[in-house]
Amino acid sequence: MNTPTLVASLIMAGLLALAIAMLIQAMIRGWRRRAEQQAHLVGTLPSLPDTVGPAIIAATTGLYVGSTLSPHWNDRVAAADLGFRAKAVLSRYPEGIMLQRKGAGPIWIPDDAIVEVRAEKGLAGKALTHEGILAIRWRLPTGTEIDTGFRADDRRAYSKWLPEEVS
Repeated sequence: MNTPTLVASLIMAGLLALAIAMLIQAMIRGWRRRAEQQAHLVGTLPSLPDTVGPAIIAATTGLYVGSTLSPHWNDRVAAADLGFRAKAVLSRYPEGIMLQRKGAGPIWIPDDAIVEVRAEKGLAGKALTHEGILAIRWRLPTGTEIDTGFRADDRRAYSKWLPEEVS
């Protein structure tokens, strides 16, 4: 490779690296702006109870997909530590639902805040060909309804979570 070609290649590589850095910075700025705009809608999440009764539905392992503003399956919540996917364990108690996430704080969904539990094909930018996401619609203390998505390691576990069908 001759010197002018090497110099041109280095300049192009530098410009490409700069463009990628600017793109990443813009994405981070957009995510922060989204979190700021949603802060008043989300408010503070319900605090964990001091004690809970025995588990109604035993721990189900899987992936916390994210939370979205209802009824928009693709309007991801970025505020209040709800925006990032994580491995998780979902358990149901008489007082509510506990979603314990790895690398993030737990999410407590009080029983009186739960609107519905259903299976969905897509939530929070994750779309599947079958109903592979357990979506929990619940009302935050601010009154905003959100859908929290969970993809179980074993989809057969959804039968324990979904309400019985009346024929």
